[in-house]
Amino acid sequence: MAHTARKRFGQNFLHDHAIIYNIIASLGAKPGQHWVEIGPGQGALTAPLLKQVGQLDVVELDRDLVALLKAKFKDNDNLRIHSADALRFDFASLAPANEKIRIVGNLPYNISTPLMFHLLNSANCIEDMHFMLQKEVVERICALPGSKKYGRLSVMMQYYCGAECLFDVPPESFDPAPQVMSAIIKLIPHQTAPVQADNVALLNKVVTQAFSQRRKTLRNSLKKMIPEAAIVALGIDANLRAEEISLADFAKLSNIYPEYENKDD
Repeated sequence: MAHTARKRFGQNFLHDHAIIYNIIASLGAKPGQHWVEIGPGQGALTAPLLKQVGQLDVVELDRDLVALLKAKFKDNDNLRIHSADALRFDFASLAPANEKIRIVGNLPYNISTPLMFHLLNSANCIEDMHFMLQKEVVERICALPGSKKYGRLSVMMQYYCGAECLFDVPPESFDPAPQVMSAIIKLIPHQTAPVQADNVALLNKVVTQAFSQRRKTLRNSLKKMIPEAAIVALGIDANLRAEEISLADFAKLSNIYPEYENKDD
């Protein structure tokens, strides 16, 4: 019996064979590697991956799809199927000591951002990640200072990862077809952070505040957090807007924020 896509799970099943081939080719999967697929759906990527890798774990929330996958791939000894919510799943548990996993997934658009940040909690055991996302989200992740698409997502994801947009995927490649263009992004967790941020939670706090009023200058958007004189002392122009400053500058701001944290009032 055919599985009907469920809107509440954000399901859009990939069926375009040319796109599937391009995705598999871009992964560079090799024998012996340990891969994890998030949201395998009906197994469009699962099937070709199983032929190329040593071990494949898949994480699927929809119990009907779990049953379908178990039946479809019952003869594949290198597949483990986890019936679980990826947002709560412990991905580090799949990687034995000193082993790194590679991750691929067609992520439901409604949970893609929180899911990526959840995965980054296990970044030390992840070699790379390839995701199908809404193209607009991919553009925001990859955006550089000065771009209108540059924002909190850009800064925080680039703190954790190198990011590259590989290619677009049109709506007609899916069933049902989404209302938006999709794209494949490759994320590689940094071995060493590209900037020195003393406290990542404070970095996120400063970045979030700065972009919450992105039309305002730093002088105004951060005035309840960091005095203008302190911003200028860092060599940062307080007349700039958040979208005009780099990750490195945000790290500098977050590092001095504790000096003023209890002086907000």
